[in-house]
Amino acid sequence: MSGKREITRRKFIAGGAATAIAGFPFIRSAHAQQEETTKVGLIGCGGRGTGAAANAITAAPNIHLTAMADLVPEQIERSLDALKGDRDLQGELQANIKVSKDSKFTGMDCYKKVMESDVDYVILATPPGFRPLHFDAAVRAGKHIFAEKPLATDPAGVRKITKSAETAKSKGLSVVVGLNNRHSIGGMELVKRIHDGGIGEIRAGRIYRLGGGLWHRGSDPSWTEMEYQCRNWYYFCWLSGDQIVEMVIHQIDRMNWLMGSHPVSAVGSGGRQVRTDPKYGNIWDHMSIDYEYPGGVHVSCMLRQWDNCENKVATELVGTTGTLAGRSGIVGANPWRYTGERTNSSVYEHTELIESIRNNHARNDALDFGAESTLTAIMGREAAYTGKLLTWEEMVNSDLDLCPKSMQLGPAPKRPVPIPGKPRPA
Repeated sequence: MSGKREITRRKFIAGGAATAIAGFPFIRSAHAQQEETTKVGLIGCGGRGTGAAANAITAAPNIHLTAMADLVPEQIERSLDALKGDRDLQGELQANIKVSKDSKFTGMDCYKKVMESDVDYVILATPPGFRPLHFDAAVRAGKHIFAEKPLATDPAGVRKITKSAETAKSKGLSVVVGLNNRHSIGGMELVKRIHDGGIGEIRAGRIYRLGGGLWHRGSDPSWTEMEYQCRNWYYFCWLSGDQIVEMVIHQIDRMNWLMGSHPVSAVGSGGRQVRTDPKYGNIWDHMSIDYEYPGGVHVSCMLRQWDNCENKVATELVGTTGTLAGRSGIVGANPWRYTGERTNSSVYEHTELIESIRNNHARNDALDFGAESTLTAIMGREAAYTGKLLTWEEMVNSDLDLCPKSMQLGPAPKRPVPIPGKPRPA
């Protein structure tokens, strides 16, 4: 399949755009100091949220971080300390961190206080299980949105996101999703070449996300079960979606983009071979999925988190006249490798959001690809968890809803590790 999808809405940075803030291609015009100020609120002050706030401040002139929210107060202070020590935020950019004592909010409802403030856009970087709730609140409050990936951890959440994103579109609000491959200049050119037949007809694909183990925050007798799960969110499926949804979505989204479509079905397997201690919640530590795309094209997706093993992160394609082989680019009859200007896509995604806000030209990544790629990852996980072949239509209509009915710092469901072939407890 050629998978030709229009990408004309993507604009390319001119080669001469060398003047930058902290090394990134956002040109300072002579009247930059007279440009409007854009205020940003950060919800979720962990590593990714802190990084996203720094990315936003360096993405364009006059970006002010004015509000921060997190479940626990100490995380806000750690985040602020990290921002003050960020080498890309030295000098005049430090003055753009304008968070006061009165604009730091904590607790399970902290996001509401940010929505009530005068920020122009919010960065949603809490554990993904909260994304549909916070996304909806932002749209209701009339805020533009930068939403970290994934957008949900279950099909019910994807439907909520889609509904809220449609409302955002009707209100003229911009939404950018943190699938930063879509904001890579070289990536855009690569996809265009693949769609134009750079490797001929696509016959097969491969996704790899092979890495080591991750952190664990431990426990404390003073924490409720909900707080314990939120602090160790990665290990609970309702909060993270498991590795395939929380991490591998980057490679899955890129594959959907290259293929010009979502898969029609998936079948898979996996389990817990190394991470077997109960403290690791109810997610798996390895998984293998076979996605089938339109035209009978199969894409294998291999992921695991085992220490002291071979590591690999790649998205590869096999075509009739060539291959896409990771960093090597296109190999075959039409060899190509990107050699142009390189930008930090994690910054440029904020640049595009800010430009859309300031130019009143709304964009909506959630509707364009974010919700679709999130559901693609969820489909792979559920195919492995259940041991069944699942279709796209089944996932679109699935009533699976993993989120607790009460989002308060009290009790929380303790769900078992999924076992293929057996019903999943409610």
